Amino acid sequence: MDIALPEEGGRSTRYRLVGQPAQPVIGARFSRIAYAAAHVVADPLAMTDPWSHPAVDWECTMAFRHHLWRLGFRIAEAMDTSQRGMGFDWANARELIRRSIAEARTVEGADLASGAGTDHLAPGAARTLDDVIAAYEEQFGFIEGLGGKAIMTASRALATVAKGPDDYISIYDRILSQASGKVILHWLGDMFDPALKGYWGSHDFETALDTVVAIIERHAGKVEGIKISLLDADKEIALRNRLPEGVIMFTGDDFNYPELIAGDGERHSHALLGIFDAIAPVANAALAKLADGDRAGYDAMMAPTVPLSRKIFEAPTEYYKAGIVLMAWLNGHQEHFSMVGGMQSARGICHYADVFRLADQAGLLADPELAIARMKSLCAVAGV
Repeated sequence: MDIALPEEGGRSTRYRLVGQPAQPVIGARFSRIAYAAAHVVADPLAMTDPWSHPAVDWECTMAFRHHLWRLGFRIAEAMDTSQRGMGFDWANARELIRRSIAEARTVEGADLASGAGTDHLAPGAARTLDDVIAAYEEQFGFIEGLGGKAIMTASRALATVAKGPDDYISIYDRILSQASGKVILHWLGDMFDPALKGYWGSHDFETALDTVVAIIERHAGKVEGIKISLLDADKEIALRNRLPEGVIMFTGDDFNYPELIAGDGERHSHALLGIFDAIAPVANAALAKLADGDRAGYDAMMAPTVPLSRKIFEAPTEYYKAGIVLMAWLNGHQEHFSMVGGMQSARGICHYADVFRLADQAGLLADPELAIARMKSLCAVAGV
């Protein structure tokens, strides 16, 4: 099977598919906690104003969560991958969280944690730290009121009003001391969201690291773990080495996740990754091999997913969601390539062609004939 795909420079070449579709291990037990940050499926027929009034296909969105649970993953719900702050508003996030928590209760062994932030505040609405506290309290209250676990996501509002590290410490002290259960913290780099530049009160990594560690040490009994998304393995390891006993490192590094999850023989990271949405069948089989002590088998399966992930998350990284949704469409998890906010337009056709090639090489086109048919239609719309 082959397909004509565009390349940079305007010409097209024939690409012959080489991959063998991955075979996941249903019922596998992992030796790592593995959260997949899941995307949402837009409803293009109901979306009359995609930029301002997103519409969600709830049935298809929930079906994708069942797909991830079936493969042994926990769900990181209403996170950056769901386009929080990029077209997906708190009103929809509330409904997503409510539905997902209810749905998880119908599935034996299903688990999830949900993003609690301050994104319902209008830009510029937060003037004081008290405004940020109230916003966090509202979202925490909603999630915990449903019996859910909260992921304390990074706050644009806090990044705007904070004067330095002490302000971050005071906010996190307040929210963590009030949390009813254990919380996962989230350090999201500015490559994912430029508005978070200088988070933790400093542009210097070592200073920011000291602030984060101090917060975690003060609340070790309330912090399950921290996800770090800086796309820098050395920085993740530096934080991992300083975590108190019992606090988990969740890698959010979509460039270097295989070696961080495998570990160095002394320490390893668990996972909370957007790329797991797209590579779930291979990640499932690879994690099963790791749990069986087959490091070579794990490495062999994970290695081809890294070029794909690096392509999907290439700069400008905040638009990686488009590649995630493309993969879901190519693999038949949704019937269209439309996104909340029209975000599918954030990447060009040559980028999507590269994602297609790399997905094939990683064994991540479940039905190659369907994927080819859909990729041809996308190319046709682009004039290829």
